[in-house]
Amino acid sequence: MKKDFISILDITEDELHHILADAIQLKKLRQAGTLPEILKGKSLAMIFEKSSTRTHISFEVGMNELGGHALFLSTRDLQIGRGEEIRDTARVASRYVSAVMIRAYKQSTIEEFARYATIPVINGLSDREHPCQLLADIMTINEHVKDMKRLRVAWIGDGNNVCNSLILSSALTGMDVSIASPKGYAPKRDVLDHAREIGGTIHLSRSPEDAVRDADIIMTDTWVSMGDEDKREERIRAFSGYTVDEHLIRLASPDARVLHCLPAHRGEEISEGVIDGSQSLVWEETENRLHAQKALLLSLLKKREGIYR
Repeated sequence: MKKDFISILDITEDELHHILADAIQLKKLRQAGTLPEILKGKSLAMIFEKSSTRTHISFEVGMNELGGHALFLSTRDLQIGRGEEIRDTARVASRYVSAVMIRAYKQSTIEEFARYATIPVINGLSDREHPCQLLADIMTINEHVKDMKRLRVAWIGDGNNVCNSLILSSALTGMDVSIASPKGYAPKRDVLDHAREIGGTIHLSRSPEDAVRDADIIMTDTWVSMGDEDKREERIRAFSGYTVDEHLIRLASPDARVLHCLPAHRGEEISEGVIDGSQSLVWEETENRLHAQKALLLSLLKKREGIYR
């Protein structure tokens, strides 16, 4: 049965727990030098409207390590870049590959593709959500804090796609999320409303100090995302005072850990001392993109039982 992963809410709490367990198992197997070729004979088409480092590498390596094959497809190289309708590309891809991952400018592009595809479609990033990143973030948090219920998480900065997925994920994890964003850069109102309707706990603030007070986890992201380069100076001014630095993390829990989905701009949204410091989990977080996405692929392609044979 076809099942997509376009939003973090496309999985249930139970499915999230299965994916996390599988990701941890796959991580252990990789560290032991054992790479189970569970997806042998399967192919993943990776369609990129937006350029990528972590999404590209982690999905391609992940499919390879599971015995499958990944195809890198820039929209410049596809007929979709010359006007072929999304629905036609979706129908064609469904005849060739086992699943599709799309990294797009608009959520609507991925949703339309999924509507006409007969195979699983994965959101590798859109303007609305970045659910694959949240899987890795949740996995990283879970490795260090076994019980996520009521864990205090602070998000400092832009209310962007990663922030939206964090907000929605609070309904699955039980984490208590506080967000500090400057005026005009808060997360989408419909995302906040939906998360609260289904049990998420989210607090909004303009003050980074208030948001991080006693926080267990501090998260941030770049202030200037792809597509916003022409507004760089305006954004830098707007986010002045929102840097996750040594002063800010001293207000959090003494054992607080810091996450950043990368790419990072040291001295802007995060200080060099914090991202490279002892409280940073950034490099574990970026590695976990590989393991979490491998587990996701097994779940979508109904092959997860193969890990435990």
